Amino acid sequence: MLIALNKPYLVHCKFTDEQVPPRPTLAQFGLPPRVYVAGRLDHDSEGLLLLTDDGALNQRLTDPRWKAPKTYWVQVEGTPDEAALARLRTGIELRDGPTQPALARAIDPPELWPRTPPIRFRKTVADAWVELVIREGRNRQVRRMTAAVGLPTLRLVRVAIGPYQLDGLAPGAWRKIC
Repeated sequence: MLIALNKPYLVHCKFTDEQVPPRPTLAQFGLPPRVYVAGRLDHDSEGLLLLTDDGALNQRLTDPRWKAPKTYWVQVEGTPDEAALARLRTGIELRDGPTQPALARAIDPPELWPRTPPIRFRKTVADAWVELVIREGRNRQVRRMTAAVGLPTLRLVRVAIGPYQLDGLAPGAWRKIC
């Protein structure tokens, strides 16, 4: 079984939470029993999360050797110029080593659900959207990459993992793919 879930902002990618008070988790979405997250999203990121009960499929989706592309729409502070996009395309040197080259392009603001709480708005600071496709999955990698080129991330939405896409799922909604 493979399930696509649109993970809302500030939901943790696990089914239980030991913190007091407990934080929102995947348990609140009525998912089938015995499914496990294939990859993860940070609590402050939104979008496509895949869950499966098939260990081999989970391995194919998450193991870097398979290089499944992950597509993100990233709202950034500032305006991406060609130099910043070129740096993302060639790879960024991070503290834990260089990233692989990414596909990066400026995009028009996508039609998305409102985020609660909303992104802070500042009249004097421009923001823009970038589509970034990576084949790695390091901790907070997309946020670190955009920050390294002077474009701090304001909102991060994963819209695809390999051939699997968000395709209009509302936040908190899920569907069985197979």
